[in-house]
Amino acid sequence: MATQVTPSKQAASSLENLKMSDSPVKKLDFESVGKENPASLKPELEAQEPLLQENPRRFVLFPIKYHEIWQMYKKAEASFWTAEEIDLSKDLHDWHNRLNDDERYFVSHVLAFFAASDGIVNENLLERFSNEVQVPEARCFYGFQIMMENIHSETYSLLIDTYIKEPKQRNYLFDAIETIPCIAKKAQWAMRWISDKESTFASRLVAFAAVEGIFFSGSFASIFWLKKRGLMPGLTFSNELISRDEKMVEDIIVEAVGIEQEFLTDALPVALLGMNAKLMCQYIEFVADRLLVALGNKKYFNATNPFDFMESISLAGKTNFFEKRVGDYQKAGVMASVAKKDTEEGDKTTANSGGLNFDEDF
Repeated sequence: MATQVTPSKQAASSLENLKMSDSPVKKLDFESVGKENPASLKPELEAQEPLLQENPRRFVLFPIKYHEIWQMYKKAEASFWTAEEIDLSKDLHDWHNRLNDDERYFVSHVLAFFAASDGIVNENLLERFSNEVQVPEARCFYGFQIMMENIHSETYSLLIDTYIKEPKQRNYLFDAIETIPCIAKKAQWAMRWISDKESTFASRLVAFAAVEGIFFSGSFASIFWLKKRGLMPGLTFSNELISRDEKMVEDIIVEAVGIEQEFLTDALPVALLGMNAKLMCQYIEFVADRLLVALGNKKYFNATNPFDFMESISLAGKTNFFEKRVGDYQKAGVMASVAKKDTEEGDKTTANSGGLNFDEDF
C-alpha cells in the first residue's frame, strides 16, 4: 500500500527547496511534490525539533528556559487530587434504583474504556515522549502527567469495582481491550502510534491529542449527561476533576492562535479583495474553536467563519457538552506563586506573596 502524502507534507517537502531570498514562483517544483517519501524526511525534521535536540543539561532544571511549559507544569501540580477524595456513598443507590439496565450498560462500558485508556496514554509517555524529549521543563510535566494518569486509571477502576459486584462481569470490563471489540479498536489504534518508528514526533503528538481529545470526548459527555440529571454524584465529580486535568489543551491552542495571528498580520499588511488581516485572524479563531470542540473542550473565541469559500471544506459544528469551570479547587500555595509570577510579568498590580489569594475563583 502506497504511503499517503497529505497536503501538509507536500508543503513541507516543497519548502525544503525554498530560499526566502528568491521568488517562490521560481523555486517551487510542483511536479516533484508528492514523490518524496515522508519517512525519508524524518531524520531531518527531527533534527530541527528543539524539544528533541541533545541537551547535556537535561538533568538540571534551573535556570528555567521554557517558561510557558514550566507554568503548565506548576498549574498541573496545583490541581493535584487523589482517588480517596471521591465520595461514592450515594452512587450505589442511584446505580441500583435510578438507572435502568440500558443506562447501566452504557455507563459500565464508558468506564471500561476509561480504565484502560489512561494506561495506554502512560505507555506512550513512558516508552516514547519522556525518553525522546530533552527539555527538563517538559520532562517535569510528563512526569506529573504520568502520576495523574495513574490516579485517573485508579479512579475509573475503583468506580467499576464499586458498581459491578459480579466478578465475571467485573473482569469482563477490566479486560475491555480484549473483550469489547469497539474498545479494542480504539486501543489498537493508539498503540499503533506508540510502536510507530516511521512517523515524526510532531505526527505522534497529533495522534495522542486525538486519543486524549476525540476518543475521550463522547465518554466525558456521557458522564456530564448523568450530572445534568442529578445522578451518580461521585462519578460525576471525579469526571469533573479528570476533565479539568485534560483541559490544558485549550491553553496550548489559544497560545498557538496568538502566534499564528501575529504571523498573518505581518504577512498580510495590506487589505486585499475579500481578504485582510482582521478577517484572517477571525478565521484562525474559528478554526481554533472547531479544534477545541473536536478535542472535547468549549469554544474559546466563539468566532464565525468569515470566508464563505471555506465553507465547503469546513467540518460541521458540534454541540458542546462541557462546562469546564468544575472541580475548581486548587493547591493554593502553588497557584499563588504562579499567579504572582504572572502578575510580575504583566502589570504588577496584585501580586500575592505566596499565601492564599482570595481573588482566586475556587
